[in-house]
Amino acid sequence: MTFTALHRALGLAPGPLTDALLDAAVAAGVMEADDLDWKSELPPAKGLPQTDFPKDVAAMANSGGGIIVFGVRESQKAATERIDVGELDEAYERSLRSAAITAISPPVFGLNVYRLGDEGNRAFVVEVPASIDGPHLIYKNDYFAAPVRNDSDTVWMKERQIEAMYRARFEERRHATEALDALYGEAAAGRDSDKRAWLVAVAHPRIPRFRDRLTREDARGVLTKTVGLALTYAGRGGIHPLENVDRDNPRPGLRRWVAVNSATGERSVWREAWMSIHSDGSVTVTAAVGGHRMSSDGYFEGWQVESAAIECAIADLMALMRTTAEATDNDEYDVRLGIEWTGQQPITILTKDNMGFTYEGVSVPLHRYTPVETTVNAIEPAADFFWHVHDFAQDCVNQGGISHVLMIQPPARDASA
Repeated sequence: MTFTALHRALGLAPGPLTDALLDAAVAAGVMEADDLDWKSELPPAKGLPQTDFPKDVAAMANSGGGIIVFGVRESQKAATERIDVGELDEAYERSLRSAAITAISPPVFGLNVYRLGDEGNRAFVVEVPASIDGPHLIYKNDYFAAPVRNDSDTVWMKERQIEAMYRARFEERRHATEALDALYGEAAAGRDSDKRAWLVAVAHPRIPRFRDRLTREDARGVLTKTVGLALTYAGRGGIHPLENVDRDNPRPGLRRWVAVNSATGERSVWREAWMSIHSDGSVTVTAAVGGHRMSSDGYFEGWQVESAAIECAIADLMALMRTTAEATDNDEYDVRLGIEWTGQQPITILTKDNMGFTYEGVSVPLHRYTPVETTVNAIEPAADFFWHVHDFAQDCVNQGGISHVLMIQPPARDASA
């Protein structure tokens, strides 16, 4: 579900962006605004970064986001008729997204592209997300400039506007860090980290979308869908937190749903895990990763952590983040993963040799595990997201002296893309 300038102008609730919606907007003569720009023609694919497209995207991003509709003629800023823009392929879509990244500084990620209509009446809609990284600048010959929407026009920011936007960016970053700190501290609280190491992983949307709260059935559906995705990222060669929480009966919490620990028996307590899905789209995964069972009657020490356990928890977190983003209409997330241990011995991350035997010879003893952070677009193409899962996992195990991930193996990158 989405809410665009077209929904707002027509007085409609959030919903899909459809061809019928565009027809209704044209019939109503909807006017251009800060978040709506009518275009009768598409920019040429060749030399796209040198066209007005980067300027239009940057202006939208600097103005709180909006949509650019290609395939509508306007008169005095009001929509008058549909114009067919022709057939478009995925290569053109990639070119648009590439121009928003390479021709704008800082880049604008997360463009949503919609193809509407049939032959003779085809339109192309580019949805530009709101951004906390403004001002977004573009090159004009040998210098930078910052475009911004002024009602239906695109103008250039003055010095004081640019100064104010930079100040707002730094303030937003401070708020984002505080939100991540609070989420992490809450997830880490109350764990017996003096007896066994705990992995704490949290993800918070950079610009939370406050839509209707997820129902219990919604949360159950998200958790169910997450399982299959997590097992795609990392198979069953390790302990998945998802498999040790009650996914079928999420419990209500403060503006969240909690998947409570289901590993409660004496022989299962070493697999304890908790997960949560928040109303603003945030997600958390907390799991005991120290002291796992190594044989039918033997256990590792509380400070010994298998790298496979870290990979499985990352796969679960990233899969939960992606499915939650889809359900809550979020996109970019700040992510943090840490390992909490307050015992005397340093944390040791264990890996496996070529024969499958666990050992710790390459591990770097850690008296403190420094939390690892990244920013990810949770709705980016599946292959790109899979590689983000891999790269984040590699950073997390590298800290313990482990060179490579064992389980998260995305397909080879497409060199032609």
